[in-house]
Amino acid sequence: MTDSRAIRKISFFSDAPAVAGSWPMTVPAVAQLQGGLELDPGITFLVGENGSGKSTVLEGIAMAFGFPAEGGSRNGGGRTRASESPLGEWLKLDRGLVAPRWGFFLRAETMHSYYSYLEQLPDSPDRDLHEMSHGESFLALLDRKIDSPGFFCLDEPEAALSFQSTLRYLADLDALAKAGAQVVCATHSPVLASLPGATILELGEWGIRRTEWDDLELVGHWRRFLDAPGRYLRHLIDTDADRAGNG
Repeated sequence: MTDSRAIRKISFFSDAPAVAGSWPMTVPAVAQLQGGLELDPGITFLVGENGSGKSTVLEGIAMAFGFPAEGGSRNGGGRTRASESPLGEWLKLDRGLVAPRWGFFLRAETMHSYYSYLEQLPDSPDRDLHEMSHGESFLALLDRKIDSPGFFCLDEPEAALSFQSTLRYLADLDALAKAGAQVVCATHSPVLASLPGATILELGEWGIRRTEWDDLELVGHWRRFLDAPGRYLRHLIDTDADRAGNG
């Protein structure tokens, strides 16, 4: 069977000017990439708390592949304010045997600027995105740009999606993987991360570790919260009873 991976391994160039003790090398997940990281075929989820390095690692992979820092295809994208790390310049990508025909980098936080970029292109078929609701435009973009075998980097694609829409997109990701696409997706969604057959990499103070959905800290927290929200909320919110007791 032909290896359909666009990227087989991520590592640092031997002359990368990375300095221990300076950002982003202070992020354990970034520092671990110096030793190399194999990327599996199909879907790989990057899961972890804010600050764990998910978006930094994903951005670095995307930029090393040739995508714009703020999202888009290798043909171009919008640009507002430079805020990316130098990681994309340090990363060496071991490419697969088959070059992908298409690819896209989706960043939830910069998609509206990407809509404006598309709107300005001559004869653009995507000028209607600004006219849609936030969720509708996101789904339309996902359908139009991430719809064929290729290489895709997705940064929190669930950000604008309802529960039902997230389930729908879960099925879309499964279809992409079965068609031969390779996807790296940073997510906070236990729903997306539940995709059967996907690789899950959990990022944290330990760096990057492979894990299973049932063992994710994210899944454990959601289970406990939905089972008994009050156990969390009582540490966060002053209720009427609390205020009465302190009066």
